[in-house]
Amino acid sequence: MSDKLALFGGKKTVEKVPEDLFRWPRVNRQMEKAVLDVLRAGKMSGSDITMEFEKSFAAWHGRKFALAANNGTASLHCAMFGLGIGRGDEIICPSITYWASCLPVFSLGGTVVFADIDPVTLCLDPDDLEQRISSRTKAIVVVHYCGRPAEMKKIMAIARKKRLAVIEDVSHAHGAYYHGQLVGTFGEVACFSLMSGKSFAIGEGGIMLTDNRRIYERAVAFGYYERSNQLTIPELKKASGLPWGGYKYRMHQMSSAVGLVQLKKYPEEMAEIDKAMNYFWDLLEGTPAVYSQRPPKNSGCTMGGWYNPLALYKAEELDGLSVTRFCQALQAEGFPARPGCNKALHLHPLFNTVDIYGDGKPTRIASSPEDIREKSGCLPVAEGIQRRVFSIPWFKRFYPQVIERYAAAVKKVVANYHLLLKDDPGDPPDGGNWGLTFRI
Repeated sequence: MSDKLALFGGKKTVEKVPEDLFRWPRVNRQMEKAVLDVLRAGKMSGSDITMEFEKSFAAWHGRKFALAANNGTASLHCAMFGLGIGRGDEIICPSITYWASCLPVFSLGGTVVFADIDPVTLCLDPDDLEQRISSRTKAIVVVHYCGRPAEMKKIMAIARKKRLAVIEDVSHAHGAYYHGQLVGTFGEVACFSLMSGKSFAIGEGGIMLTDNRRIYERAVAFGYYERSNQLTIPELKKASGLPWGGYKYRMHQMSSAVGLVQLKKYPEEMAEIDKAMNYFWDLLEGTPAVYSQRPPKNSGCTMGGWYNPLALYKAEELDGLSVTRFCQALQAEGFPARPGCNKALHLHPLFNTVDIYGDGKPTRIASSPEDIREKSGCLPVAEGIQRRVFSIPWFKRFYPQVIERYAAAVKKVVANYHLLLKDDPGDPPDGGNWGLTFRI
């Protein structure tokens, strides 16, 4: 392998790779048959297969109730309503996450207070969380960001002390463990996106888990008019038959049929992804400036399916080389690196100036007795994270020799970083992406 950087005319470190290295999801004959069976039976809009999927998904997590939705955003919306979040209530959410973790609260008359993230886990910082709690706080939204479990021990202790509900957004961390306990089993309610890009992929869909019958039945009343006969709580049953939220959130049964097959094969697929991703990071142990977001070894914490994996970048270890320039060199080597991650939500105009419902003032503070909007600079880790992370390949297969080439590309760029300093453009002031996380 040439030591000359490909950016300067050297040979690429990573060239042709196996076609199935990144292909996802893995479609097999059982999945195809399951979908065709639904189509041929005309059951696309039924509920029997979906309820079977719900039962199996809940059993996987050891939870009493599951409610499948047409997407993860809908499941979060139902969870918030299920908890009774309404006008004037606040939820606390990390600023670095996909917008669906918090935005549905606006339609319920509530609002969101953003908290900072931990610079290593990239998840909600428990210390910053505590100072964001007010008398109006109703729930904490915990996002297991990019597969890394959040610090649930500390967060749950704060929630219990303050008598707050916890919503786990597990959309990035299907099958991950926190100190031996499956994520999605800590909070009062947990929600998962199951769209085709996620590690547990069923096409398009979401699912909510809880052990609390009232939360479950309120969620049913909110967006599942066709399940009115399942309601047992008197005040819900009395006013059933129409969806309280005016929404129709059921999952179509082609997705739930795929989900039943995925439940059988996901553990094996997840194990191969975990083996491949850990092998990649083991190869890079001791490499300056580039660090893994994964939990410490033998901690009982795992990354599940490693959705949208990121690397932590320390520019100071390479004489201040920007992550933008570093990624340019990696890309030239055939390594699909992109700087940054989700942008800090508290800086978006939607959370600062937009009046969605014609209240005469920004929706964010429409029902708040005081201005709870965060000023620029108050969440320093979230605001600076775009210069501290970059995307890495999401290996779906354990092909050691191929993975070694990707690791070699990183080492090659690090070894020659001094040549990149001269024409370093620096990082743009507005890095990252509002909507979608990057993946390969």
